[in-house]
Amino acid sequence: MLNNRREILVCIVILFLSVNAISQNQRSSVTESDLKMKKSRKKKKVKLPNIDLSNWKVTIPEGKGKGGAISVEPPAILDYAKNETLKPYMYNDSTKGAITFYAYPTSATTANTKYSRSELREQLVPGDDNFNWTFKQGGTLKAKLSVDDVSRDKSGKYHKVIILQIHGRLTNEQRDLIDQKDNNAPPVLKIYWQNGKIRVKTKKLKNTEVNSIGILHEEAWTDDEGFNFEQEVGFRKFQIEIKVTDGKLVVSLNKTEFAIYDDFNMKRWGIFENYFKAGNYFQSRDEGSFAKVSFYELEVEH
Repeated sequence: MLNNRREILVCIVILFLSVNAISQNQRSSVTESDLKMKKSRKKKKVKLPNIDLSNWKVTIPEGKGKGGAISVEPPAILDYAKNETLKPYMYNDSTKGAITFYAYPTSATTANTKYSRSELREQLVPGDDNFNWTFKQGGTLKAKLSVDDVSRDKSGKYHKVIILQIHGRLTNEQRDLIDQKDNNAPPVLKIYWQNGKIRVKTKKLKNTEVNSIGILHEEAWTDDEGFNFEQEVGFRKFQIEIKVTDGKLVVSLNKTEFAIYDDFNMKRWGIFENYFKAGNYFQSRDEGSFAKVSFYELEVEH
């Protein structure tokens, strides 16, 4: 009788342990499954940049020879993420929610430069370069961006990248007046990323007495001494705002530092038309050099 009781007790203990083990395995299994599903959801989460490209065209370092760089205008640029030609140079970084511009030295450059670019060019009228704006009409550009990766030169310094510009343009009448083959005029503003800091350069007249015809020639203008913002942005996100009004140009970094140009040169610059540029205008021809620039926000108002 005693032996039977013992046998029954052992069976009950074994049964309890078995049921408990199965229950724990089930709970463990459910937990692991839940974790996998959560991780899967995280992986599938895609962030896309909220940048309207309706009034921008892009130029990339792809094409045949000097001056043969490829450009894509609206409306085709709106499908940039599906464009196989653009993908190596302009693509979505869905982990950052940004458009990334990649550039390296190639033979495909634009006119009047030896450097390659993956860069946007503003078009007031989509698909047409002939409509631009003057300082009197004004304009504001706001951008949030980061320089993600840049190669170094032989001395160990990072290569320079122009990330934003205001480029001048001659009207057709001005072009014909000075017998120039194209409508190109100097860039009045260049904003550089240089060794983790932001540097601004503008144009000034070589001769302040130059007349209204002579001023149209590129040779009438030269670079100013440049301005360096104090804060270091490194490879982090930062904000740039460019505000243009009649005779005045203001550039701000992260809304805390300001470069203000309000002088005779800016007033005389009012003779030109202008357009904004944004992206990666890479300033090196070194073998193996490159740069990546990501834009999270880009907005223009006139």
